[in-house]
Amino acid sequence: MKSLFTCCCFILANCWLAAQSNILSTNPVAEQVLLGNYDPATYLPSVVVNHPDDLVSAILNGVSPDSMKTYLLKMSTFENRNTGADTVSNVTGIGAARRWVHQKFSEISAQNEGRLLPSYLQFNLNICGVLQHRNVFAVLPGIDTSAHGVVLIEAHLDSRCAGECDITCEAHGMEDNGSGVALVIELARVMSQLAFDRTIVFMATIGEEQGLHGAEAFATYSNIKDIPLRAVFNNDIVGGIVCGQTSSAPSCPGFNHIDSTQVRLFSAGGFNSRNKQLSRFIKLEYIEEVRDLAAVPMLVTIMSAEDRTGRGGDHIPFREQGFAAMRFTSANEHGNANVSSASYHDRQHTSDDILGVDTDGDSVLDSFFVDFNYLSRNTVINGVAGAMAAIGPVTPDFQVVRNGEVAIVDITDPLDYGHYRIFVRSSSNDFDTIYTSLDTHFVFPQPEFTFYVSVASVDENGIESLFSREVLPGLVSDTDEPEQEALPTVELLQNRPNPFDEATIISFWVDPEISFQEAILNVSDMNGKVLWSEKLSFKTGMNEVVYEHGYNTTGVYAYSLVVDGKLAGTRRMIFAN
Repeated sequence: MKSLFTCCCFILANCWLAAQSNILSTNPVAEQVLLGNYDPATYLPSVVVNHPDDLVSAILNGVSPDSMKTYLLKMSTFENRNTGADTVSNVTGIGAARRWVHQKFSEISAQNEGRLLPSYLQFNLNICGVLQHRNVFAVLPGIDTSAHGVVLIEAHLDSRCAGECDITCEAHGMEDNGSGVALVIELARVMSQLAFDRTIVFMATIGEEQGLHGAEAFATYSNIKDIPLRAVFNNDIVGGIVCGQTSSAPSCPGFNHIDSTQVRLFSAGGFNSRNKQLSRFIKLEYIEEVRDLAAVPMLVTIMSAEDRTGRGGDHIPFREQGFAAMRFTSANEHGNANVSSASYHDRQHTSDDILGVDTDGDSVLDSFFVDFNYLSRNTVINGVAGAMAAIGPVTPDFQVVRNGEVAIVDITDPLDYGHYRIFVRSSSNDFDTIYTSLDTHFVFPQPEFTFYVSVASVDENGIESLFSREVLPGLVSDTDEPEQEALPTVELLQNRPNPFDEATIISFWVDPEISFQEAILNVSDMNGKVLWSEKLSFKTGMNEVVYEHGYNTTGVYAYSLVVDGKLAGTRRMIFAN
């Protein structure tokens, strides 16, 4: 996991001004499948396992902690997987690691009637003095070319120590990010035995630690080739359960705290964000398809921010290029990657990010820093959500209006599924209410708060589509707030979520666009002391600002919107951690 600040400094110092060039897939057959130019009968398995209940069972029972332990043990032998490391050796360096992942994909394909198509995504860019690089990916063709959209499950393969281009240190990178790569390989193994309407891609990127370059290359490639990525699942630091002395907010309650039953979903945006809607879809699929069957239920937490404070990951380039993308990360992390600090003693971005230690001197690891059972549970969450996204129906369009005490939803569904879900959300990252309708016309009681509505179609097997856009059908005033000199064309809304994690989304509505000289958002304590202030720009409709207060802060605070010296609104919010 890279540090955005150190990465930016490094990029400026080395004048990395060029974008990736000469991006190509080394397997033209895999590329044609991504483009939808193939006969699905060619990749139809002898035994088709495609019913959602069977898919869930196969993933839940097929994911193996022992398999992922084996992958991690092998990855550890490459010693240094820095993007600039050795590409010639067959036993150490990033080249050997890439070829091993490609070999694993090839072995999985051979065990499954040649249905998995391995490839490299090759591109040119000067990273750490190396000019050409390769992601490794494998394509599992969908069995229905009329079901448009590609699901991508990915993780970054490269590792690092303190120096971004240190190619000599022991950079085993087991939590960051061998854990994510093991998850991707395991899902390729399990899901290649199954059949999905849409194509699924499993990918290990490089260049993440130097600026998300491998992910950017694939996002650019997808845009250039018009590959319809419908969902991107980025897995970065998904196997550790122990809290370090430091951790990028939001994270651990304290040193050596253990959390083996929670995973965090990071994604950009709030209202009408495709990325947040994807996170909500993933959580709902886990709750409804897996949780009651799981031996150890997991808490899936949708985070407010796109990533931890000051950090970034491979989902960001995909989001920047218009694809719905999110990130899975462990609840606890062992470090904040601030390796330049003399007080930094955690494992992340050091030679200590190893798989485990030998405590009894028999030369066999017996105490592990990656929890294989926890990693398996996160793998299942990925796999089931990816499977449902790959077989689910088409997302409908809709309109919603307010009429007196009710809200009226009218769904446009040319495919006539005849079964729909209506999602209502207020001040939380999660839905408040989910309604079911067997008609395209649905009426529900209007909540007494600002609310957002989205919909999904449901197929004959009870699987919902990815969720639609969110619509704000109207604004509800909060009579409990103090009197204010409100501007008629601006309304400050309740922050979401509230109470919240390390970050919250503060929204305000502008209708129509107004002319102003200066707009300022202030956050203050109950004594009126301003703790944070930011100048804003307006656009017509919904405007959002992510406010990060960090971790271990509690209490009631106020936020105010001031336009040209006039108070446009004040509300209260609760810091709950």
